[in-house]
Amino acid sequence: MRKIQMVDLKSQYEKIKATVDASIQEVLDTTTYINGPKVHEFQKNLEEYLDVKHVIPCANGTDALQIAMMGLGLKPGDEVITADFTFAATVEVIALLQLTPVLVDVDLVNMNISIDAIKKAITPKTKAIVPVHLFGRAANMEAIMAIAKEHNLYVIEDNAQAIGANCKFSDGTKKKAGTIGHVSSTSFFPSKNLGCYGDGGAIFTNDDALAHTIRGIVNHGMYVRYHHDVVGVNSRLDSIQAAVLNAKLPLLDSYNEARQNAARKYTAAFEGHKNIIAPTICDNCDCHVFHQYTLRIIDADRDALMEHLLAKGIPCAIYYPIPLHSQKAYVDSRYKEEDFPVTNQLVKEVISLPMHTELDDEQIKFITDSVLEFLK
Repeated sequence: MRKIQMVDLKSQYEKIKATVDASIQEVLDTTTYINGPKVHEFQKNLEEYLDVKHVIPCANGTDALQIAMMGLGLKPGDEVITADFTFAATVEVIALLQLTPVLVDVDLVNMNISIDAIKKAITPKTKAIVPVHLFGRAANMEAIMAIAKEHNLYVIEDNAQAIGANCKFSDGTKKKAGTIGHVSSTSFFPSKNLGCYGDGGAIFTNDDALAHTIRGIVNHGMYVRYHHDVVGVNSRLDSIQAAVLNAKLPLLDSYNEARQNAARKYTAAFEGHKNIIAPTICDNCDCHVFHQYTLRIIDADRDALMEHLLAKGIPCAIYYPIPLHSQKAYVDSRYKEEDFPVTNQLVKEVISLPMHTELDDEQIKFITDSVLEFLK
């Protein structure tokens, strides 16, 4: 059996080596390392894939989220509602811009932001909602957009973990996660479903005026060289990373399908176990692209299970061990523990198993057998 990796980027690269190497070589031959043809080519290809009017590449996913908020013109003190159970980057950029983060609980079944919690958190100072499509599962964007319309709020999708996932609406239509809100951000960190070989990110929007503003922000506020029309930052996707992404984008759907197939096998092995709540997988499974495969372990020792797996050479992780409302940087007297029952439960139960495009049946069986061996 091949060594099990949490994310097996080497095996993935070996399958696409010729294409990736040739794409990178084009950049080296032309020496157009910043804003070169590969960046523009990738931008257009991703716009077509997502069916979105504007993709603005940038340096990383955190920058993308911050720049999206800057583009909307949010002011210090404006309240921004987001999920308590997610990576810190989501709340980090809110705080950096001197906005007021309003952390709310998540749904126990899908682990995405709770619709009821959003409704309860809205005040006259609320200006935006930031849903996170956590672990690759699309949030309930139909309900979120309805709330935003009712209260005249912006919606900023944090799509760092769910590129390629579909959101299905009650009329039967589907849209890609990241193309529904007023603006969206994503990350191309190497372990993502669409990852480069360094840092990278992008902002998506269908709003022409907002896209224009954001294009200035990512490049020092310039539209014409040395003419600074808006306050900006330096956040650009370099051409070598764009070359890698261009090589991988045509494979994204097959990558997501491979993750979904691995998830089905995991879930089938765990079906009916009294100590395991596995992710639900719908028939066509296009609402979840399994950036992570995350179990809930109930009435058993999750931490001891983790030690058991690591001892057998099976990498695993806890995403996330500490709620944002309990993090030192974001502690606030506004938050009460009773407001976060689901998040406080999840941090004690969740464990993520290896999930990537190269998992094979032998590895999956060894992983699932090892989990069941501990929980027998």
